[in-house]
Amino acid sequence: MAATPVPATIETLLEIMARLRDPDGGCPWDLEQNFDSIAPYTLEEAYEVVDAIAQGDRDGLCDELGDLLFQVVFHARMAEEEGAFAFADVVAAVCDKMVRRHPHVFAEASVADAAAQAVAWEETKELEREAGAGNGSLLDGVPRGMAELQRAVKLQKRAARVGFDWGSPEPVLDKLDEEVREMHGAMESGNVEEMEDELGDLLFVLTNLARKLDIDPAHALRRANAKFELRFRAVERSAGSRAELEAMSLDEMEALWQQAKSRQRSLVGDE
Repeated sequence: MAATPVPATIETLLEIMARLRDPDGGCPWDLEQNFDSIAPYTLEEAYEVVDAIAQGDRDGLCDELGDLLFQVVFHARMAEEEGAFAFADVVAAVCDKMVRRHPHVFAEASVADAAAQAVAWEETKELEREAGAGNGSLLDGVPRGMAELQRAVKLQKRAARVGFDWGSPEPVLDKLDEEVREMHGAMESGNVEEMEDELGDLLFVLTNLARKLDIDPAHALRRANAKFELRFRAVERSAGSRAELEAMSLDEMEALWQQAKSRQRSLVGDE
């Protein structure tokens, strides 16, 4: 027997969430959850949205956006149960924020182009942050739960507002050389904690270089991951089987890797 179509409204979704969290007959798993336990799922759903976009999968994107919306509803429901706020408050807050931060659309202000709007947006956010934080740190409000590459960029941008920044990418490369030397020293010492510390410094400087070059480090890493995956899969195909691949020496696998790399470059060149 076919299921009865569910009305496609936000009210229906809110009702479903309320049923799932109802102590009398709700879902045991949903009832056990709290903000901390649900947070990883929220991040996972956000990444799946990004993945669907990267794949050009519009049906998948529709599905993943629904999953992400459900996460918002889940958090709002738990907050409502605590008496903190409800889903309507979330909607009201974001509506107010969007109107407030787009005076060129909803008021008399004007902006020259998208770049100018981006600057105006950040300035408005900063004024709001200062009004709420008083004499707090410039680094206040950078979320600790965000991906660390993005968080590093955010921290660097905040410090750059008061001139704590390199003027060009070249000095960052010099700093990178310095950190590589320190990494060598840490490796020679064999101290794991020291190596982790120096590796973190290396990554932070690399992130700074990406920022100075106006490159999203996460996007650059995604491209590198995709490139590695494409080439390694080609190596696997060339080997023929897992057993044959495992029997190869590193030099033999490197030769297959270079072949895959050359093929990939020639295809890009043909385009």
